[in-house]
Amino acid sequence: MNNAASPAPRRARVRAPELTGKGGWLNTGGKELTLADLRGKCVVVDFWTFCCVNCLHVLDELRELEEKHKDTLVIVGVHSPKFVHEAEHAAVVDAVERYEVHHPVLDDPELSTWKQYAVRAWPTLVVIDPEGYVVAQHAGEGHAHAIAKLVEELEAEHEAKGTLRRGDGPYVPPEPVASDLRFPGKALLLPGGNFLVSDTTRHQLVELAEDGETVVRRIGSGERGLADGGPGEARFSEPQGLALLPDGRVIVADTVNHALRTYDPETGAVETVAGTGRQWWQGSPTSGPAREVDLSSPWDVAWFDSLVWIAMAGVHQLWTYDPADGSVRVAAGTTNEGLVDGPAAESWFAQPSGLAATEDRLWIADSETSALRWIDRDRTVHTAVGTGLFDFGHRDGAADQALLQHPLGVTALPDGSVAVSDTYNHALRRYDPAGGAGGSGGEVTTLATDLREPSAAVLAGDDIVVVESARHRLTRLRLPEEAVRVEAVAHRTQRAATEVAPGKLRLDVVFQAPTGQKLDTRYGPSTRLLVSSTPPELLLSGEGADTDLSRGLELNPAVPEGVLHVSAMAASCDDDPANEYPACHVHQQDWGVPVRLAEGATDRLALVLAGMDA
Repeated sequence: MNNAASPAPRRARVRAPELTGKGGWLNTGGKELTLADLRGKCVVVDFWTFCCVNCLHVLDELRELEEKHKDTLVIVGVHSPKFVHEAEHAAVVDAVERYEVHHPVLDDPELSTWKQYAVRAWPTLVVIDPEGYVVAQHAGEGHAHAIAKLVEELEAEHEAKGTLRRGDGPYVPPEPVASDLRFPGKALLLPGGNFLVSDTTRHQLVELAEDGETVVRRIGSGERGLADGGPGEARFSEPQGLALLPDGRVIVADTVNHALRTYDPETGAVETVAGTGRQWWQGSPTSGPAREVDLSSPWDVAWFDSLVWIAMAGVHQLWTYDPADGSVRVAAGTTNEGLVDGPAAESWFAQPSGLAATEDRLWIADSETSALRWIDRDRTVHTAVGTGLFDFGHRDGAADQALLQHPLGVTALPDGSVAVSDTYNHALRRYDPAGGAGGSGGEVTTLATDLREPSAAVLAGDDIVVVESARHRLTRLRLPEEAVRVEAVAHRTQRAATEVAPGKLRLDVVFQAPTGQKLDTRYGPSTRLLVSSTPPELLLSGEGADTDLSRGLELNPAVPEGVLHVSAMAASCDDDPANEYPACHVHQQDWGVPVRLAEGATDRLALVLAGMDA
């Protein structure tokens, strides 16, 4: 049976488990919330973690819904960490401010609520009706329209029953904090010696004097938006990466606007040069005139090989922008999330977030794989440090054994080595390609510790200036002669493995088209399923891409455990025969499901893309 074609005739209801988390509640004025406190409200529970760009996309998708239904709807974030750093309460507090989360957030460092709701992926949205029952679950992005429709149905149904409670929700904003910078992202040394910094949370660029502290001027109104013009009129939305162009302008990765902007230091003018302001989705063009092609969370930019290279974090790719002809195109990556080297068109990335160019290679901080990688001029991708999505830590030594934790920045050093802003380890690391035993694989050392979420660094003479994002400042360090000795720590992503039977396994991705929509089959199949595994030997059969959302897999009994990587996409359109061009929506999600083979365990694995698993 293909679950893709089964709209639910009647809404299933399951009593919602309580919301519990050892870290407590944020954005509630100190009040501990329970589901009983939320009775009478429509509730959307957003399971997220702040390292995950898809989770950040969903936060933005929910803003309009949150505002429109503010007297009947409560969104509750349940922060469910992947990395060790994300389990630190102070880091969650920072993230809630950094990403302008304007609803209650439960800090759940031990994944207690995640387990109670049987969540398998970041992000996952669970809808609870005003009587406290779960009525829908959605994994991945692109579900805001479906949830909006469901909320309207719940409002009408429970208004009629007398079980809907209107009025203010439990959100209490924290007190604002005064500082010159607030969660800055990246920095650039301008030709005159000043620094240009992306003041991300304040939606501005800030020019600082050579001391890295004195504010010279601000660029952007400080209001979130997409508008060109002079320093006082222009608007950004969480800008990140900065790079100097040969003509003296600065190219800016305007991340949440899904756009590239230019800033002219001479005139102060800001201009949009790439992107439409809309997020790229599967099926959208991947090349063409830059102002006509959608982008997806560009996080950093660099000038390399006569092109602007873009770390397109939102789709796990590298793109290029050519100022000469005003075009953009995909340069590397398939949109599949992971770590695969080789020819650019076949490589996999995982949220590339930092770039640094040298004469012969472009260095890449590939954050979700905790990896340092590079691409050379013949468009071949290599990995210097890192093994994949699930291993991270702080370990120096030979590069093939070294560990990083979610690095966001990389800086080329004069001697051919690179400095890595090892963000979640609060450290500045160094990779020397010529180091280590025999110089074969390179060596990793630690240059500095006690840096709070360093997200980038820039050379200034004999110093390296680090963007300490969570300390809201630039920190100047003398490049050390010797490395700092750090005790090695290794981690693996902690998620309970699902026990499945060896041999034949039925994989069902559950997708129920939202009310008033149907699968879009006008131009062929509207669903896609891609399956692979780590290690590859785990799957004897069933890997690869196809259009059916259900598939028979065969697991190798000789491989006791591993991870199934599942990527699903479904497109649905408004079901209105009178409309020749109905509005269509794409739903997509990637899962990494740890599995353990056990005799007598289940022979079916269900992953919910949208709806409820019967």
